[in-house]
Amino acid sequence: MPFEAQVLELLSTVPHWLATIIISSLPILELRGAIPIAIGVYGMSPESAYLLAVLGNILPVIPLLLFLDPVSTYLRRYRVFDKFFSWLFERTHRNHSKRFERFGILALTIFVAIPLPVTGAWTGCAAAFVFGIKFGHAFLAILAGVMIAGLIVSILTVTGISVMDMLPRI
Repeated sequence: MPFEAQVLELLSTVPHWLATIIISSLPILELRGAIPIAIGVYGMSPESAYLLAVLGNILPVIPLLLFLDPVSTYLRRYRVFDKFFSWLFERTHRNHSKRFERFGILALTIFVAIPLPVTGAWTGCAAAFVFGIKFGHAFLAILAGVMIAGLIVSILTVTGISVMDMLPRI
């Protein structure tokens, strides 16, 4: 069973508005999964889906930004976590340092706003941590990126559903 179907089954007894918030707060789906589910499966209006998904996607950002440093510092005492964080930091620096040096906070906003796999609020928090971006700047950049991504995903979802409705039924 696909991951999305498992999540929907797990949340089948939860009110749709709350399920949308929960789905959008998950690191794999985020609002890129929550908005299409809210509109296409739950029948929500695009506006409601957008607002609930943005809210849910922003909820983990504050704890992530506040606690990534102390948690990673604590966990690095253990070899397996030290290896993981070293890999994560090196990979993030290697793949994104030129963009962050050139565009600064705007790079973080754009990175979060692009609705593709391995971009989004969770990864944006990790990037902000790795590049030492202060909490206030990181939060605003990630919030702006989430809002832009939500708009893009909402438009794509509504357009996709409209196109599917126009196709003849087979």
